[in-house]
Amino acid sequence: MIDMDNRLRAARGIAKTETKASIEVFETLKRRGHPDAPPPTVSDGWGGIDDAMVEVYGVVPEYKGVGRPPTLKSPQPGWQYLQAVKQRENGRVAGVSLRVIFGDEDEVLELLGKSTSYVERTHLTMRLFNSRLTRKTLGFSKELEMYRASAAWEDLVYNFARPVKTLRVEIYGDSKRRWQPHTPAMTAGLTDHIWTVKELLKTVAPP
Repeated sequence: MIDMDNRLRAARGIAKTETKASIEVFETLKRRGHPDAPPPTVSDGWGGIDDAMVEVYGVVPEYKGVGRPPTLKSPQPGWQYLQAVKQRENGRVAGVSLRVIFGDEDEVLELLGKSTSYVERTHLTMRLFNSRLTRKTLGFSKELEMYRASAAWEDLVYNFARPVKTLRVEIYGDSKRRWQPHTPAMTAGLTDHIWTVKELLKTVAPP
């Protein structure tokens, strides 16, 4: 999952199904600053994300004393989730329809926009820098644990060591350079400099 404001890869889920991978993502987000509700979310039309939200953040309704006690979790008020579903003709995208799953339709469309371009662009970057994601090649990952390790390393490099052009900050009063390069982690306030690969390898994160 990528933060639209700073391009930070905020969470990652790797599993055999989309629902299980999405559950990993929301469990990570629940530990990292979203303990009560999922953040506003936009995705493509693949299923599983809404079920994962309910599994991680849903609440079993209070028993009213009539009929059988409820056992299934339900979505909660205030959730915002939008699906951008692509229509294709002859292999090309011919249009996009928007489907609001949770939340007020007008508010969700205003907040989340009408595109999944940010996450699709980071998927392209992932396939460029991590050959285990490139299908129909010898580098495609066959073992889940090895894929997890390579994806974790690639996320670290992307967040901390690789400046993103659209995040650069203009410098005023400096005749030698106009822009200050920024990584997603710098924009998110997690660090104040671009990390080197050596610094990444030597840093041990607390559990």
